Amino acid sequence: MDRKIEKTKMQRLMSRWPYAAGGLVLIAVIGWIAFGSHAATLRVDRDELTVSEVLRAEFKDYVRTNGQVMPIQVVQISPEEGGIVVEKVVEEGSHVRKGDVIIRLSNSGLDLQILNAEAELAEKQNLLRNTQVAMQQDRLSNQTEQAQLDMDTERKQRAYDQSRRLYEQKLISREEFIQSEEDYRLSEKKRRLVSQRLKQDSIYRTVQMDQMEDNLENMRRNVVLVRQRKDKLEVRSAIDGELGLLDVELGQSISPGQMVGQLNDLSDYKVQAEIDEHYIDRVRQGLAATFQRGGKTFELQVRKVYPEVRQGKFRCDFIFRGERPENIRTGQTYYIDLELGQPEQAVLIPRGTFFQTTGGQWIFVLDKNGQKAYRRQIRIGRQNPQHYEVLEGLEPGERVVTSGYEAFKDNEVLVLK
Repeated sequence: MDRKIEKTKMQRLMSRWPYAAGGLVLIAVIGWIAFGSHAATLRVDRDELTVSEVLRAEFKDYVRTNGQVMPIQVVQISPEEGGIVVEKVVEEGSHVRKGDVIIRLSNSGLDLQILNAEAELAEKQNLLRNTQVAMQQDRLSNQTEQAQLDMDTERKQRAYDQSRRLYEQKLISREEFIQSEEDYRLSEKKRRLVSQRLKQDSIYRTVQMDQMEDNLENMRRNVVLVRQRKDKLEVRSAIDGELGLLDVELGQSISPGQMVGQLNDLSDYKVQAEIDEHYIDRVRQGLAATFQRGGKTFELQVRKVYPEVRQGKFRCDFIFRGERPENIRTGQTYYIDLELGQPEQAVLIPRGTFFQTTGGQWIFVLDKNGQKAYRRQIRIGRQNPQHYEVLEGLEPGERVVTSGYEAFKDNEVLVLK
């Protein structure tokens, strides 16, 4: 008779383990569906979203900005001489020619300087004349002294020659002969010394006269310059153009070099624009740009890029290439398309407010049936006013949500209803 073998307690537990493990897995799956998936999912109204299709198309590398028409050149009005404003000859907005008087100033201190300079010049001129008279008198006196010495030397020489002949004939003593010779030698030496002194005096006085003439000429030039400073109390236009600004009032005190206005050179115009600092490394002199006006397209070229960035933007000057718009005026605004590169084929998505939240690092992509949208990492390259260039993460034909993501927070899945 067979005997039924009873299972041990451990064997019974081991036989039930697969069912227990399966139950635990089922509970974990249900918990993930109930909590984890629900926490990352958000139901949204489809009509409140902007859904765009990913395209492969030509990417035009350009940036759009608005520019303001300005004169090709602006000249600052800064008087070289200070003074009190006594007359405003021209009003703002008037057209002026080069050399036209704009304002007149008065400067009593400058008038006093002119009087002092002229008085000093007259004094120097009198001194020079007196010196010239004195030199002429000295020259006559020296010539008289020279003539007397020459005559005395000639007399001493005749006496010496006569004494020598008499001495040779034994008619005079040796002592008398020697004295006559010494007198002649002394007179000759004195004449040479006086001649050297007179020559040195003449050179010295000539140099002195030249220096005085130079000083006098410098003073004459100084008087001329001071008088020219008075002429500069009439502030004149440096160019042909328009008086765009004149910030002075009658009776106002103006300092030398103080900016009191500006002149606009209307011989041509430029367009000045402010561009986002994101493009500062790509904008350079010579780039082409266009804008529309009155149904026509006009061409521009980058003339100057200012390196300074203010409030996230930098300035750029454009000049016209070819035709200008009719009735162009300072202050007009043009909407400019600045070309940064040649068009290329690329994967594109339309611009949208999603970029403000994601920074172009991720986007919600719809599934094939359009019922759900899943968060996906992407990489954005260049951008223009219409499209973003997608470098990684999307394929042409896919649909993405390009409207704002502010309400989505950290949700990974959007359920569209």
